[in-house]
Amino acid sequence: MNEARIDKWLWAARIFKTRSIAVDAIKNGRVTIQGVNVKPSRMVKEGEVVSVRKPPVTYSFKILKTIEQRVGAKLLPEIYENVTPADQYELLEMNRISGFVNRQRGTGRPTKKERRALDEFVGPSLEGYGDFDFDFDDEEE
Repeated sequence: MNEARIDKWLWAARIFKTRSIAVDAIKNGRVTIQGVNVKPSRMVKEGEVVSVRKPPVTYSFKILKTIEQRVGAKLLPEIYENVTPADQYELLEMNRISGFVNRQRGTGRPTKKERRALDEFVGPSLEGYGDFDFDFDDEEE
């Protein structure tokens, strides 16, 4: 087998959990081969480099073997070689360390723990400012 469909290969190589997720990523322009967006039916060959964008990182994989059937995780080093640049992993680590939670729109309200982390990140708490006694009585009377 010299060629395989890109959507099947991404699923078989365990880059995406399901084939439908792989197809959606391809259709949304997150998968490129040599900088060119591809279609799910694109045939890939051994030696090609596939770039997969999973924000905030763009992973790159060199195809060593074309397969269309899912294999065990122990066999993955025979299927592809990870050629992702080191700066992408640094970007991932910086994103993890920053502590800022980038929530996707529509994912619901933050949990109590996330809310406290956001409040701490944004600025000092306003506790203690509620003790002021504001006297709004008219002094002219």
